[in-house]
Amino acid sequence: MSKLDDLIQSLCPYGVEYITIQALIDRKLICTITPSFKVKRNDYKLTGKTPIISQEIEYISGYCDLQDCNIKVAEYICFGDHSEHIKYINFSFVQGADGLKIMRTDACVLNAKYLYYTINSFYKRHNNYERHFKYLVETSIPVPPIEVQREIVRILDNFTELSAELSAELSAELSARKKQYEYYRDTLFAFNGNTNVQIMTLGTIGKVAMCKRILKSETAANGDVPFFKIGTFGKKPDAYISHKKFIEYKSKFSYPNVGDILISASGTIGRTVVFDGKPAYFQDSNIVWLAHDESVVLNRYLYYYYQLQPWNVSKGGTITRLYNDNIIKAKIVVPSIPEQERIISILDRFETLCNDLSTGLPAEIEARQKQYEYYRDKLLTFKERS
Repeated sequence: MSKLDDLIQSLCPYGVEYITIQALIDRKLICTITPSFKVKRNDYKLTGKTPIISQEIEYISGYCDLQDCNIKVAEYICFGDHSEHIKYINFSFVQGADGLKIMRTDACVLNAKYLYYTINSFYKRHNNYERHFKYLVETSIPVPPIEVQREIVRILDNFTELSAELSAELSAELSARKKQYEYYRDTLFAFNGNTNVQIMTLGTIGKVAMCKRILKSETAANGDVPFFKIGTFGKKPDAYISHKKFIEYKSKFSYPNVGDILISASGTIGRTVVFDGKPAYFQDSNIVWLAHDESVVLNRYLYYYYQLQPWNVSKGGTITRLYNDNIIKAKIVVPSIPEQERIISILDRFETLCNDLSTGLPAEIEARQKQYEYYRDKLLTFKERS
């Protein structure tokens, strides 16, 4: 029997009490901290004496040279009221902007790191834009004796450290493979000493095409034909349109052919996807493609060349995007069709190797994370005391 089993058998053999976060606050086992001030985003620095903690996904959002007398060196749990990000902090900091809920615990009864682990395990995220602290305080968590809490924290800390080390190793391997692929791609497109090539603008190869804009009122959460916007194209659809509307738009407006290379013109600018011909509709000016003659430039050749980002990106006002004019003026090196096919063949093999790793390594990282979450949730599951 493990030490944890011994502690549970000795200290709470008949189960433990499940208590809501609000009840723990009412019992003063958790107290919420009100900061003396909040640092505005424009005042964040890259370096400084004091870390800035906000509800953003980054653990530390920035630095400043101020100190908050209300947030001294101690253990804190920070909850993003809008973002639902949960952070364990064990140092002095200042709050950045709004939306951060700061909590401390009565360390004699409730271990702060234990609270962090239980919130991650028991809190059900809503993943929408509203205030979520009201849901957090309704969450019930098991509160075993403090000795049991400390042993669980020790176990999970060790497991977290091992998982982090493995993820770092896998991520480093994936990064190295991608750099190797990029090196060979860039070498192939250098065409050193090859005079049998032409320098052409994309505008001389074909015209920039785009679909008609779809109004939000014309889409639905479920439907016949997936509709993609910048953040979703090539992934999960943003919404759907009816098959009737799809046929209507496809007959009247531009629509990609099988094999066309779709380009994101805003957001993640330059991201490409090969259109596979499956019925789908794409947001107008934010997703574009080149309607061109493949007797001059092969689609797959363009796919690889686009990865070099041959175009300039314009910034109009506060919006950065890839305008059609930037695309048609972009210069590319165009060899003969047989040479294009040779380059495609080489890069296809390299991409297959990298994709195998890109699929395998992230899957391994995700599997490790799920294993950790399973182990954490199991450790935090207790028989409820009647």
